[in-house]
Amino acid sequence: MSPRRVVITGIGLATPVGIGAEHVWNALLESKCGVRRLTAFDPSGFESQVGGEIDALVMKNYVPRSYLKSTKVMARDIEIAVAAAYEAAKDAGLRTKCIIDRGEAQGPPNFHVTRFGANIGAGLICADLTELAGALATAVDESGRFSLRKWGSEGMNNLTPLWLLKFLPNMLSCHVTIVHDAQAPSNTITCGEASSHLAIGEAFRTIARGAADVCICGGAESKVNPMGLMRQQLLKRLTTRCNDRPEQACRPFDLDRAGTVISEGGGLLILEELEHARQRGARIYCEVTGFGASNNTHSWSEPHPEGAGIALAIRKAMDDAGLKPEEVDLVVACGVGTVAHDLSEARGIRAALSTRGSAVHVLAIKGSLGNSGAGSGAIDLGIAALCLSKGMVPPARNADRIDPECGLRVVTGQPLKTAIRNVVSTAYALSGGQNAALVLKRMEA
Repeated sequence: MSPRRVVITGIGLATPVGIGAEHVWNALLESKCGVRRLTAFDPSGFESQVGGEIDALVMKNYVPRSYLKSTKVMARDIEIAVAAAYEAAKDAGLRTKCIIDRGEAQGPPNFHVTRFGANIGAGLICADLTELAGALATAVDESGRFSLRKWGSEGMNNLTPLWLLKFLPNMLSCHVTIVHDAQAPSNTITCGEASSHLAIGEAFRTIARGAADVCICGGAESKVNPMGLMRQQLLKRLTTRCNDRPEQACRPFDLDRAGTVISEGGGLLILEELEHARQRGARIYCEVTGFGASNNTHSWSEPHPEGAGIALAIRKAMDDAGLKPEEVDLVVACGVGTVAHDLSEARGIRAALSTRGSAVHVLAIKGSLGNSGAGSGAIDLGIAALCLSKGMVPPARNADRIDPECGLRVVTGQPLKTAIRNVVSTAYALSGGQNAALVLKRMEA
């Protein structure tokens, strides 16, 4: 039996330049920047003091009134995922439990809830350090040292009994599936910046083989916390040159790039079996036609100098889609802005696409958004789907002089209006070595 065709019918984005697909799209067209000096905590003790933060994320706007109490046990990563899920379901015209309970749709669900699945990428969720420190302060002995005995008898009692549930990676998909009543297979993938692509690839396979008709998939993460910033600082991945000009900090593939920028954000997409989408009259952005994944065995923390793993993932995705290099019209790159990772990715793209690698247009959006880890890939894919649907490519911010060694044709300056039929989107984990690629195709009238 031939695999079932899978399409994208909903896009939900939550980013530092806006919430909602159209808001983010318009901000990128205007080259707006969401990177600024960090305000969530005092960053003055860090070498890098800038990042991408989401404003106006008010949870009552994204869940039914009956679920508001549960938002108290949501870490920031979970909040971002829940917001993106609401935006995706609403954009797709799905009458989910959340949409109905909020009074924004009438009638029963327009799909079978037992055929509605979820695959969501998550990162390392940072504990609330203020809350934890307050509890730890009550567990010191007379000499001022931490006492495990006092922690057991007094300290931990100052944490809510549900405290741990705020910080488990699977709680993103847990809350999303409960709020929207998604009862088909649900999975969590935690593979750094590759998480969203791997989650969407799994959703693609789940629908193609007939285990679900609809899947909500993507990822979300907030690195905007002291631990998230410190991890990247210790790994020497952050730019430290732009604390006084944060809007110029992240420079994907630029000759003057000097490191990435932490951020928070996420995207969830609605993937749907083609005939199921047609039967309910859904708007279709594009078709998902190929998925590939690989692993970088060169190093757990450093990219392969020639991007071998990225090239392999792209080739697998293109083979899966039956796509030739000359048929690729746009590459959506990960483009985090570090010298080594950008060069590795560029070489991997060029190796996979052969002579087409230096000629095909490239979209790189992290100059506007920063790197939101597990959430970044789904944002890339949401914008890729909009590029196919609208026949336009937003320009890369801060990519003023493309590094000749990268050799990519990054779209810069002004939005590019062009016919796009096939898009290849890449992602890789900065730590761990996972690589993934997806192929999206324009739906013919």
